[in-house]
Amino acid sequence: MARHVFLTGPPGVGKTTLIQKASEVLKSSGLPVDGFYTEEVRQGGRRIGFDVVTLSGMRGPLSRAGSELLPGKREHRVGQYVVDLTSFEQLALPVLKNAGSRSGSEYGVCVIDEIGKMELFSQPFIQAVRQTLSTPGTVVLGTIPIPKGKPLDLVEEIRNRNDIKVFNV
Repeated sequence: MARHVFLTGPPGVGKTTLIQKASEVLKSSGLPVDGFYTEEVRQGGRRIGFDVVTLSGMRGPLSRAGSELLPGKREHRVGQYVVDLTSFEQLALPVLKNAGSRSGSEYGVCVIDEIGKMELFSQPFIQAVRQTLSTPGTVVLGTIPIPKGKPLDLVEEIRNRNDIKVFNV
């Protein structure tokens, strides 16, 4: 039986909006909810990147268009965007570790929006997602991209788990 729920669909279809609304409803029902979502950053009507926003309100850059990182730092790119792994990990990992350390008698929801190319540059994130999915009492509400191009290992692993239901949006 499915315990975790993931949404998939093309960019801009409303996956993040659905996740945010569901999080609000779950929180208002008294259920412990933690996690993060990604949000477009626009400037002058143009998308210049993405931020990571935790459900507790902390925010930091996930990526920026054409940004150059400090010399000597390894650059991770997806299209025109440079991924800020340090910022991402500082925000996302504590949230996942909290959800993954829940005791078996506690129940809660962990929101992970999204598990995509940018986020998958982080090996600690991959490990934390696997740990969270395996934590008794934790339900994951997340988003994954639609299959396109080279399959993403963790995304395919998630699609093939028998404790996950994937809904197309």
